[in-house]
Amino acid sequence: MQKKAWFDKKPDNILDWLGIVFAGIAFFLLLGHINIFLDGGRVILGILSPFAGGIVLAYILDPLARTFTHRVLHDNQKLRWIGILFAYIVAIFIVFLLAWLVIPQVVSSVTTLYANLPGYFEKLQGSLEYVQDNYDIQLTHAMQALDSYESLLTKASDMITSWAPQIMGYIGNVATNAVAVFTAIASSIYMLADKERLLHQLRTLVHAFLPPNVAANTLRICTFANQNFSGFFIGKIIDSAIIWVITFVSMNLLGMSFSPLISVVVGVTNIIPVFGPFIGAIPSIVILLFVDPIQALEFLVLILIIQQLDGNFIGPKILGQSIGISALWVLFSIVLGGDLFGLVGMVLGVPVFATCYGLLKELVHFLLNLRGIDSEGNALPVKEDSDQTQT
Repeated sequence: MQKKAWFDKKPDNILDWLGIVFAGIAFFLLLGHINIFLDGGRVILGILSPFAGGIVLAYILDPLARTFTHRVLHDNQKLRWIGILFAYIVAIFIVFLLAWLVIPQVVSSVTTLYANLPGYFEKLQGSLEYVQDNYDIQLTHAMQALDSYESLLTKASDMITSWAPQIMGYIGNVATNAVAVFTAIASSIYMLADKERLLHQLRTLVHAFLPPNVAANTLRICTFANQNFSGFFIGKIIDSAIIWVITFVSMNLLGMSFSPLISVVVGVTNIIPVFGPFIGAIPSIVILLFVDPIQALEFLVLILIIQQLDGNFIGPKILGQSIGISALWVLFSIVLGGDLFGLVGMVLGVPVFATCYGLLKELVHFLLNLRGIDSEGNALPVKEDSDQTQT
């Protein structure tokens, strides 16, 4: 007969009772000094954060390296380093290309906007006065707010000045940040190069510490989650890049102001499902409202057309069935993730919820089959034994 483990049997001697007492005291002390353990956990997470960055970077570049290795190198593992090198060269090229094309224009747009802001305020105030005089619409409060634009600029300047110590402190930690960036890049290279062995080691740990059925289900869940996350993020990044290009080209064709700045804002915020277009459109409309209310109205119509195009044609073609949940649950997952974890939760909420949704659906089907009923509560037909002989 198999001997029971210590925590499975009833205490029957002084040693057992002492163990229970000391375990209770240790648990009480843990609860009383939980902040110490949390602070220690934060320190450990801070130390490991560059490696977390390396995991994210390797996760993003792995599809590119894997595709190049498969299609060009014909899965020759001895030449896998060429696929990894190609992925990093492409990533660096894209980053420098975007920096060369976008950053100067965005900086120029911001500088022009700040320099001409007084004139924009006066122009907008004149437009409000025209509407009030000719259409008998009371806009007194809005015009009073515009009258104090100098105080608004002063407050903005004071805010930027108050941020100066933090900015200087960040610049002062350039060496530390450079080490963190180098660690993230180096660790991502090692992870990509040794991907198969690392995954094999993780699978070995799962099989070693978990029962066979639990281990198999754990690995299956990880595979399912990986498909949801990779399909969603790769598709969403491509979709946002297309929206950025369409917005930039359309604004230039229509002769709108600050097209580089506004198209970048729209493209970046488009990564957030459902609410992203509105988050990017609102500040863009405000900027154009100062320049020319007609341009703001034109941009509003343009962004509605682009988002309809994205929601009905571009997004479904790129994302396909990678999400696997209805629009209602997408909205629910974004709101829930945003309330719990802010902006990061809004982005990660959809693939996390899609994974949980798929697992819950499997559990429901398992329980229904276990009870011998279908989704409507009707009894399932009894399957005849396959080896039953005909009489």
